[in-house]
Amino acid sequence: MSAWNTFLYAVSLLMILLVRCCQLVCVEVPSDTEALHGTNMKLTCISCVRREEVNTDTLVAWTYVNNDQEISIYEFNGEPRGIKGPYQGRILWSGSKDLQDVSITIVNVTLNDSGLYRCTIKRYFNYKIHRPSVTDVKDVQLTVHEDALEDFTSYISEIMMYLLLVLLTLWLIIEMIYCYRKILKSEQAAQENAADYLAIPSGDKEKQSTIPVEE
Repeated sequence: MSAWNTFLYAVSLLMILLVRCCQLVCVEVPSDTEALHGTNMKLTCISCVRREEVNTDTLVAWTYVNNDQEISIYEFNGEPRGIKGPYQGRILWSGSKDLQDVSITIVNVTLNDSGLYRCTIKRYFNYKIHRPSVTDVKDVQLTVHEDALEDFTSYISEIMMYLLLVLLTLWLIIEMIYCYRKILKSEQAAQENAADYLAIPSGDKEKQSTIPVEE
């Protein structure tokens, strides 16, 4: 393979990768499972659907599972709708327009909100001849804490950040001292040379200036 063909192949491969990166990508990520009392908590539920299958009718049901009994707390059927009960007025729709993300947010969580939440997504595909459906179920185990949790990883990261700042500061100070001393020595050397030159008698200075330069 010639160098030109290799170059064309590399450019084509790069263009393909750029096109793929520019396309919208649906990534199914797990939900956070711990919340602090009195804060808002997003229960993440993402169910990806292929772009060629986007012509669908989607039904979403959020339930709270208590002793194997599912209690409806929120649903989406053409539009989001709250359900009467302990969660009424405390849940906000946090999903996307294409309904690949059907997450909800619980406002002002309490210790009683701890437990298992279930997200059920049912999609009906609108084909001309038939209307198949597929169901996806995702569970989120939520734990609400009264006090803030100490995140050991964040704590260590914070310490490392401060240490790095201290080291950088010390390095800058050392560099400044080194540069200052170097400049000071240069000035002292220049002053000494000037003083030595001034100390030479004027006659000797003229002799030095008239000494022929050997070629």
